[in-house]
Amino acid sequence: MYARRRHVYFAMMGTCLALFVLAWGVVRLWSLPVAVAMCVVAMVIPPLAAIVANRRGPEDRWWDDPSGDPKSDEWWDELDGKRRPR
Repeated sequence: MYARRRHVYFAMMGTCLALFVLAWGVVRLWSLPVAVAMCVVAMVIPPLAAIVANRRGPEDRWWDDPSGDPKSDEWWDELDGKRRPR
C-alpha cells in the first residue's frame, strides 16, 4: 500500500510541476489569466499530495505495534483486554 501512495504522491507533484512550467512557458503567450489560474491550481496540489502520502490505510496496523517498552506494552495490553504470550 505504501508504494501506491508514493506513486500517487509523485504523480501529483509531477502534475504540479508540469502545470507551472506549461503555465509560464507556453500558456502565458496566449492568455495570462489562464496561466494564473493554472498556477493557482498547481498551488493547491502540494498540500493535497502531502495529505495523500501521509494517510494511513486500513491495512496499516500502526496502533497494534509494540512500543518497545515491555512494561508499557503489558499495561496497554491489560487495558485492551489482550494477553500477550510470554
